[in-house]
Amino acid sequence: MKRCLFPGSFDPITIGHVAIVKRALKLFDEVVIGIGSNSSKSYLFTKVQRENFIKQSFSNHEKVEVLHYEKLTVDFCKSIEAGFIIRGLRNTTDFEFESAIAQMNAALCPEIETVFISCSPEHSAISSTIIRDIIRNGGNAAAFLPFKLSV
Repeated sequence: MKRCLFPGSFDPITIGHVAIVKRALKLFDEVVIGIGSNSSKSYLFTKVQRENFIKQSFSNHEKVEVLHYEKLTVDFCKSIEAGFIIRGLRNTTDFEFESAIAQMNAALCPEIETVFISCSPEHSAISSTIIRDIIRNGGNAAAFLPFKLSV
């Protein structure tokens, strides 16, 4: 079975993330969405809220699993027997950042492969950071979210 990990903070998950997962499901038997911790980030939503948002977004997809992790991404991949890491790319800035991480992950664990999936043009401007700012400032982010947010 080909299993991949789609790691991130997903604060919150967006329609762009969902599109990447759906495309990854065409390549892999199972996609694990890993909610990681990043000590340099200030989260808007709790881990439980983020997990619930993701589960709502994929309620009809039995091949999607949601897990939390606190360790290195490659170590988490090994622990869940995922041979691949999926990363979505919106632009060249994402590519440069993600490429450096992929190279470091390959140095740490050469048997785990990173697969980049370019986002669709209609999702290229959507980022969790921008969505958080919209929500924090009382804007309507519903068009960018795959779940119903009740604030």
